[in-house]
Amino acid sequence: MARSLDLACRCAQLADELKAKDIIVLDLTRVTPEFDYFIIATGNSRRQLHAIAEEADTLMEKSGSARIGIEGYDSNAWILQDYGDVVLHAFDPASREMYDLERLWADATRVDWQAYLAEHA
Repeated sequence: MARSLDLACRCAQLADELKAKDIIVLDLTRVTPEFDYFIIATGNSRRQLHAIAEEADTLMEKSGSARIGIEGYDSNAWILQDYGDVVLHAFDPASREMYDLERLWADATRVDWQAYLAEHA
């Protein structure tokens, strides 16, 4: 689980470096056995969403967590990438508001990914 947390926080940092907005990491370990962490980020264009998804793929693959599923890549509005224990959700603003994953997974704990990375640098 510590490895999953580290990867989720690193994906959040990557999204931040690519100028994503409102980036959150949700700890789902006490909510569902299906996933450990969600990363949710907002991008302003299809190009930005693709950059986030592609760079996350590179990071995760180098870390030994190859992607096992992808949805929405051909969409202009959202991309979901499943790495098993970590799932990346990249949305445009309207789709993020519509899907409202923060409310749907309200029982999940928010991770302060920036503090985690600073502590584990």
